[in-house]
Amino acid sequence: MGHSRGVTDTLTGPAPRRSLWRHRDFLLLWGGQAVSEIGSAITMLAVPLAAVLLLDAGTFQVGLLTAMSTLPFLLVALPAGALVDRAAKHRLMMWCDVGRLLLLGSVPLATLPGLRLTYPHLLVVALLTGVLTVFFDVAYQSYLPVLLDKEDLVDGNGKLGTTAAFAQFAGPALGGVLVGLLGAARSLIADAATYAVSAVTLFLIRTPEPAPHPAHGERRIRDDVKEGLHFVVKHPILRRIVACTGTGNLFNAMMLAVETPFMVRVLDLEPGGVGLVLTLGACGGIVGGLIARPLANRFGSARIIWLSPLVIGLPAFLAPLATPGWGVLLYAAGLAFFGMMAVVYNVAQVSYRQAITPHALLGRMNASVRFIVWGTMPLGALLGGLLGTWFGLRATVWIAVLGSYAAVAWVFFSPLRSLRDVPLAAEPTPDPV
Repeated sequence: MGHSRGVTDTLTGPAPRRSLWRHRDFLLLWGGQAVSEIGSAITMLAVPLAAVLLLDAGTFQVGLLTAMSTLPFLLVALPAGALVDRAAKHRLMMWCDVGRLLLLGSVPLATLPGLRLTYPHLLVVALLTGVLTVFFDVAYQSYLPVLLDKEDLVDGNGKLGTTAAFAQFAGPALGGVLVGLLGAARSLIADAATYAVSAVTLFLIRTPEPAPHPAHGERRIRDDVKEGLHFVVKHPILRRIVACTGTGNLFNAMMLAVETPFMVRVLDLEPGGVGLVLTLGACGGIVGGLIARPLANRFGSARIIWLSPLVIGLPAFLAPLATPGWGVLLYAAGLAFFGMMAVVYNVAQVSYRQAITPHALLGRMNASVRFIVWGTMPLGALLGGLLGTWFGLRATVWIAVLGSYAAVAWVFFSPLRSLRDVPLAAEPTPDPV
């Protein structure tokens, strides 16, 4: 791991043996996720707006709502990884989609005559949806290497990252229109429907999935959890990537917690304007998905992990300079560069994780990573709500941007700087705990 590998032994080596545009099952997964991501982007706008506009929620309450959606990554991610490695990931993902459909559908139902939407209802929906998202995401990142060869992981993750960024582009604009037409709560019908689409596309996938290792059934879940954590924290590069991502997510959650109040109360934007700013900001993520593979080929699939946040993430400092009127474009520009950086970084680091991890450890590796990097987000959201209340919304945005940029130090001062490309072969599993 201390030296660069040859070109033929890396993720940027020979071209994929077949185009992913002709890979039926990947296209099904990709299409379902694209639709689902658009729905999720609508939810990210609609739920905080429902709390602010319908329930007159304060800054701390909005931060708490954001924290509840990510709290499950701290509470259940580790056992989820062990359970995912023991289960059929394909089937598990379908049931998670069905559960999220029912939960989100309960919000517009609560606005029917004779019923009443409450803040605790939104908290419960956010929490339980988050639990299902934990299981889905761990299974999802562990299932992609089943569909694709390792040579295709950067390409596949890049395509998925592009559509996720496009969802951030189209979702807020569509969400703003839906909120204006239907109201914040009823606009969640769109997200519920997208989970139905995702479940159907998953059902149509026919690639056989390797059976779980028989040894899993003979071991305690606690031992499996320990093995996954051991693999992550003992790996000299993976643990640095996790530290970088976790630190960045802490401050990003802080930003998300105050984003809607900042745009509504400081930048004087209406719901349609909020959606438009988020849409403009998401353009950067689309660009990031498109350039992720070319940048990996040009600079190295391992090197881009630290280069992208260091260089592309710098203009994110425009966001806290935003003012009402035309000055809101500074916020959109800051979001755009941050989104571009995030997609390039995530495509590179997720592909690295998938390439170096043995198949039997994929679920637990992804769960251990998610436990740490998403486990920081509830704390960040709560801090955002508190700091926004104590010091003001603009000061909190400054703190969030500064902290997020500083996170690059974890990977900049790491063995990654001696690597150009990601190794194709899975690395040996560390010694048992």
